[in-house]
Amino acid sequence: MKNRLFMLSIIVLTVACKNETKEQNSKTSMAVDYSETKKVDTVDTYFGTEVKDPYRWLEDDRSEETGKWVAAQNKTTFGYLENIPFREDLKKRLSDLWNYEKVDSPFKEGDYTYFYKNDGLQNQDVLYRFKNEGDAPEVFLDPNTFSKNSDAYLYGVGFSKNASLFTYLISEGGSDWSKIIINNTETREILEDTMDIKFSRPSWRGDEGFYYSSYDKPKGSTLSAKTDQHKLFFHKIGTSQKEDQLIFGGTPEQKHRYVNGNVTEDGRYLIISARIYTKGNKLYIKDISKPNSKLITILDNTDSDTYIIDNVGSKLYLVTNLNAPNQKIVTVDAANPTPENWKDFIPETENVLSPSTGGGYFFAEYMVDAISKVLQYDYNGKLIREIELPGVGSANGFGSKKEEKELYYSFTNYKTPGTIYKYDIEKGDSKIYYKPKIDFNPDNYESKQVFYTSKDGTKVPMIITHKKGIELNGKNPTILYGYGGFNISLTPSFSIANAVWMEQGGIYAVPNLRGGGEYGKKWHDAGTKMQKQNVFDDFIAAAEFLIAKKYTSSDYLAIRGGSNGGLLVGATMTQRPDLMKVALPAVGVLDMLRYHTFTAGAGWAYDYGTAEDNKEMFDYLKGYSPVHNVKEGVQYPATLVTTGDHDDRVVPAHSFKFAAELQAKQTGDNPTLIRIETNAGHGSGNVTKTMDLYVDIFSFTLHNMGYEVLPEKVNNKVKG
Repeated sequence: MKNRLFMLSIIVLTVACKNETKEQNSKTSMAVDYSETKKVDTVDTYFGTEVKDPYRWLEDDRSEETGKWVAAQNKTTFGYLENIPFREDLKKRLSDLWNYEKVDSPFKEGDYTYFYKNDGLQNQDVLYRFKNEGDAPEVFLDPNTFSKNSDAYLYGVGFSKNASLFTYLISEGGSDWSKIIINNTETREILEDTMDIKFSRPSWRGDEGFYYSSYDKPKGSTLSAKTDQHKLFFHKIGTSQKEDQLIFGGTPEQKHRYVNGNVTEDGRYLIISARIYTKGNKLYIKDISKPNSKLITILDNTDSDTYIIDNVGSKLYLVTNLNAPNQKIVTVDAANPTPENWKDFIPETENVLSPSTGGGYFFAEYMVDAISKVLQYDYNGKLIREIELPGVGSANGFGSKKEEKELYYSFTNYKTPGTIYKYDIEKGDSKIYYKPKIDFNPDNYESKQVFYTSKDGTKVPMIITHKKGIELNGKNPTILYGYGGFNISLTPSFSIANAVWMEQGGIYAVPNLRGGGEYGKKWHDAGTKMQKQNVFDDFIAAAEFLIAKKYTSSDYLAIRGGSNGGLLVGATMTQRPDLMKVALPAVGVLDMLRYHTFTAGAGWAYDYGTAEDNKEMFDYLKGYSPVHNVKEGVQYPATLVTTGDHDDRVVPAHSFKFAAELQAKQTGDNPTLIRIETNAGHGSGNVTKTMDLYVDIFSFTLHNMGYEVLPEKVNNKVKG
């Protein structure tokens, strides 16, 4: 076995005290002993081109050999992290700041009002309820009791029409597979055996049962084997899962990867959405108030994203981007619901629409350069008012049942902890319902939006947040965070972890890259398939902007992203390894030639294309696939790859193979480590695991930027 020994030299940052500048040249060394990862002779051929895959064996998540590799890598990684001198100081500060009460927006079901609350450091939020305002809330469901180590996670609850029954979902180890538990609301008694589902939330039909979707359990590993056929079922209370009625899917002509069924609020219609990929859906409707009614097709293609947001009798209200890239609301009668009969209700505007309903009104939330603007309309399409928001940021949660007189929404931005407001639907008045008490003063920070120019001339927005009064000297530790895919929008939101980062004098910058949804379908499509390089170019241009404006420099820049954002980091660091000091790819899609062969990965082909599509697509994917673009003789940035062993959305083999390539080919002193969380999935897990993860990410980042003590201590010394 061959060992590689890298010595990491760390130069303490220059500090000044009492108007005297003293340059400290103290150095420390930290050895990283990598055990060489075995290579195999696996070769795939695409359109006549042979592609080696020497670490294919790491795709077998059930093998003992892979398990030993994971253990060895974690031993190396944690051995390194535990020797960072300020790691415990950082952990204490993060724990102290995290330890405050957090409450989510209330919602009503039956005679009770329910809400989630966390006392501070509980691993999972607890669901409480009360009958009347002023009553002492009672614990309704505590997911911290599901398992000894809090490795079983609550994935949401759903109530029957009269709220006498409810379902909740449990995920074990963070897997996307979850179990449905059916309970009596009053007695909390479990009524039936559990059922396994994936990518679904139960939707109740009255009180008799519910619709849900799932896949057949795959042959082989449930965490990595392909799941390609989603099916919609109806479960009747009091019967076994074997007796559940197949409603949609399960035949070759109806092969869809994502199928969902939802019952309208009045209980009259079942709405079925069927997708082949993560974008674009077919749409069907069935009048379940009439026995033996037929399934009616609204859309028989996947050219748009369309869903029914509400109905009044047979009048349907649909949200669609069909011929409206920024989305609009249309109306149609359920008897003739196809697009030629649609009538505009809230027309498309220059800003992206994300509507909701509550109290007999529509709430049209628009993204204006990723910032929230909310308009209230009645069911005749009349504008009632623009809702006055507390500031510039993100507002979410404008939804309730039709009979409610008030609703709750939350407001946040990068420097403001989430605050809940109670909104009087008729009067339009907002009052603070819950404001967290946290040891963080937003007045000491500033957050501003800038626009920079990408490689092809496209203007891209970015929000930069940091302490007030920082010096633009190119020496500020900076995290550049991005995503850029799947029509997902990065809107301003508060993070406890990022607050700790900014306390240390760090800058947090978030660009709204192409591939996201901030400017509608055109913006999304501009970062997909053969245009995916636009996303990486946008990210690179954001880094260059921060450096040019002296917010930071390459020696103090870290790039970070997860999932599709992990791909973003992997592609950026392999294309421009000189641009940043630290790279932090999390749960990344990193093998672009094989991503579609695992779990539900084939559904991502709308964004990526696949290597089997054609030679042009294969060449394009291979040209940026991070696993296939690590080169010998290149000094890559200090890299901490993070993943979870129960991630069955982006399987950890992506991260395993990328880390192995980097360790084998890295030149220079920068460490390449992989941190593999156990019993965690695509997210980092419970609160304890999440805090530990951030401590390690920030410790690794600052350590490799040259810090021996926390920057805040250096800053305090400067002020001395």
